[in-house]
Amino acid sequence: MRADILTIFPGFFRGPLDHGITRRACEMGLAAIHVHDLREFAHDKHRTVDDRPFGGGEGMVLKPEPLFECLQSLGLAPREDRVNDGVAGRAKQSVILLSAQGQRFSQKIATELAALDRMVLICGRYEGVDERVADFLADRELSIGDYVLSGGEMAAAVVIEAIMRLLPGALGNEASARQESFTAPAEVKTVQGADSTCGSGGLLDYPHYTRPAEFRGMNVPEVLLSGNHEEIRRWRHQRALEKTLCNRPDLLEGAQLSDEDKKLIAAIRKHSAVRSESND
Repeated sequence: MRADILTIFPGFFRGPLDHGITRRACEMGLAAIHVHDLREFAHDKHRTVDDRPFGGGEGMVLKPEPLFECLQSLGLAPREDRVNDGVAGRAKQSVILLSAQGQRFSQKIATELAALDRMVLICGRYEGVDERVADFLADRELSIGDYVLSGGEMAAAVVIEAIMRLLPGALGNEASARQESFTAPAEVKTVQGADSTCGSGGLLDYPHYTRPAEFRGMNVPEVLLSGNHEEIRRWRHQRALEKTLCNRPDLLEGAQLSDEDKKLIAAIRKHSAVRSESND
C-alpha cells in the first residue's frame, strides 16, 4: 500500500511514522508513506495556504488551489472513477478528507482501507478547508471522534496506525488482529489448536494478566492458571461481555451473541439494578 499525506506541517509526522508497526510495515516493503507540504504548491511570495471565508465568520480556511494542485501531481484516478469503483466494491484508491464533519472512523473502515492499493489523507487545519475540496476532490470524509482538533495531522496518524497493523505480515502474529476490540464478527476466525484465546466477536477485548501471579496482594484469576483452555476461553468471553456492557453497551447491537450471552447480560443488568437500588 502507498499512503500520501497532504499537510502544512510535514514535520509533525517525523515522530508518529518512525516507530512501531508503522515503521516495520514500511521497512518490510508492505507500505510506503509520503508526506507532502502544501506550501510547496502555493505560488505567492508568502506561500499562502489559507484565507478568510466568504460571508464572514471566525478563523481561517485552507484554500483550494494548493490542495487541488498537490493531488493532481500524484497521478491518481479521477474522482468519478474512484467513487464508481467504491460503489461497485472494487475500490483500489481513495482520497480522504479528515474533518470533524466526516463519517466516524471505525475498525470496519480501517479494514476497508487496508485493502486499497493507495490512499491520500488530506489534513484539514484552522476552521477547515474550502468545501470544494470535499465536493470535488475527496471521495470520502472521515472523523476519528466527536471532538475538535486543531488540524487533521493527529487524525491522519491514527488512521495510518490502525491500517498499517491490518496489512498482511505487519504483525508478528496475524491472529492478534482478529482477537482485538472492535473486530467485526464476520472477520473473526476460529483459532485452531490448544490456544487459550478467543476472538472478540465485536466485543471489547478481555482482561490480560502477566507475571507475577501475585502482586501487592492482587492475584491473577485462578482460571487463567488452570491450564484448562476451554474454561479460559469461556472466562475471557464472559469478561469481555461484562466490560462491553459496562463501557460500550452500544457495541452489543452488532456483536455475535449466543442465548447464553443474552442470559448473562440479563443477569448482569439485574445485578447492577439491585446494587444501584441498595446504594440509594
